[in-house]
Amino acid sequence: MAKIELVNICKTFAPRGGNLLETIPFTLRRTTSARPRKPFSIQNLNLTIPHAQTMVILGPSGCGKTTLLKIIAGLIPPDSGQVLFNGKDMKEVPPSERRIGMLFQGYALYPHLTVKTNILSYFFFRKRTPELDAEAQAKYKRTADLLGVEIEYLQDRFPPTLSGGEQQRVALGRCITRDPALFLLDEPFSNLDPKLREKYRVNLKTLLAQFNITTVYVTHDQQEALILADLIAVMEAGRIEQVGTYEEIYTRPKNLFIAEFLKLGVETPPINLIDGARIASMWAGMQVGVRPEDVVVSREARENCVSGTVVNKMPLPLKGTNVVTVRVGENEVVTPVPNTLPLSLGDTVWLGFRRYHVFDAKSGARVQTVTAD
Repeated sequence: MAKIELVNICKTFAPRGGNLLETIPFTLRRTTSARPRKPFSIQNLNLTIPHAQTMVILGPSGCGKTTLLKIIAGLIPPDSGQVLFNGKDMKEVPPSERRIGMLFQGYALYPHLTVKTNILSYFFFRKRTPELDAEAQAKYKRTADLLGVEIEYLQDRFPPTLSGGEQQRVALGRCITRDPALFLLDEPFSNLDPKLREKYRVNLKTLLAQFNITTVYVTHDQQEALILADLIAVMEAGRIEQVGTYEEIYTRPKNLFIAEFLKLGVETPPINLIDGARIASMWAGMQVGVRPEDVVVSREARENCVSGTVVNKMPLPLKGTNVVTVRVGENEVVTPVPNTLPLSLGDTVWLGFRRYHVFDAKSGARVQTVTAD
C-alpha cells in the first residue's frame, strides 16, 4: 500500500538575483539565446496520489513534470515541504530504500548484460545466497508471465540488439522484479513509433490493473493520459492547476489554460472563444468558451442563437462530416457538421450551444458553466 502526499513543495533552480544565462560557460553562450530565461520554480505545490491508482501528471514541456517525479523519487531534494509515503516523511530516506520502480525516457539498460540479467539486476548487485537466488528466479518467472512469452525469446540477447519497444519492455520488467510499492514513469514511450506506442500503452494499462500498485506517470500526450489515468493532474509553470478524471477536467475546466490545453479532436481547436456580450448582456466583459462538439449549426434563425458567416469548409469524407469555420463578429467558431447539411462559403448560419463556459477576461478563471435546457 502506498499513498503519496506532496505538502507545500518548493524548488527553485535559478540563483537568486541572477539568471540562468550567467551559469552557462562563456564558450557555450553563443549557442544560447541572449534573452535571459525566467527562473523555473515550484512554489507551495500540494498533491495527493491515492493508493493503487494511476495518476498522470499532464502538462506542456518545461512545466516541471519530470522535476516533480524526481522529487518524489528522492533524486532531487525540495527546498522546503514534505514528501510523505503513507504519512511518513521521506526526507531522510534514500531513493534506494523507497521501494520505487522507475522508468524514464532513457531505459538505462546494461549493454553488456543479457536481457534476463538486466531484469534481475536488482539481485545481481546484492550478495548472493541460495535464498536470494530462489527469490530472483521466482520473481523472474512472475515477471515473464506478466510481460508475455516475448520475454522468453529475448532473455539471452543483449540490449544493443533489441528494438526500442523491446528495450522498453525489458526496462519495465526490471521495475517489476523490484516488487515496488510505487511506479514512477516518465514518458517511457516517447522513443517509440506511433504504432508501437499505441500497443504498449494498452499493454501497460493491463499490467497496472494487475499490479494494483500506485503509479505516477508523466506525459505531455493527452491520448496517453486518456488511456492510462485514473486521475489526471494538469500542470503548468510549476503549479498543479486541476486534479480529476479526464471527463471532469474536460467538462469543468478550472480556467482558460486548461480549457485550451485539453482537446478531443485533431481537426478542431480545443475550444472556441467568443466575446461574452454576443451571447448575453450579462456576460459583457467576459470570454465565452464553447467546445466544438457543443456547437449546433442551423440554416434558420432560432431563439437564443447567434448569427455568423461561413468562411471555411474542410470536408472529412471518411467521417461523414465537414469542419466549418463560422465568423461571429471578430471571433471564429470551428465545429464539425454532418456532410448532409448543405453549406457554402458566405452562407449566413445560426449557432446554438449545448454547453458553454464563461471565463473572467483578466484572470482566465471559469466563472460559470451554462447548459442548454
